[in-house]
Amino acid sequence: MTPSPFNPPMLLCQLPAGAMGRVRELTGDAGFCQRVREMGFGESTFVTKVGGNGPFICQVNGTRIALSHAAASCIVVEQLGRR
Repeated sequence: MTPSPFNPPMLLCQLPAGAMGRVRELTGDAGFCQRVREMGFGESTFVTKVGGNGPFICQVNGTRIALSHAAASCIVVEQLGRR
């Protein structure tokens, strides 16, 4: 998986509010990765960061989900644009 040179990977907690990203990698222990995949944050999934400074409100697959700063810092995304 080679990221685009124009959209360097960043942590979900660093994605600006209102921006859309694509999940590139899940870090953390296996249990955490399984839990967030079950919530819809699988690799290549599109996610929109709605807002927040922790907990962060994200929209994935039409559902809004709140994530702690610790959880959002374990999800690597590539920014695609703004809503």
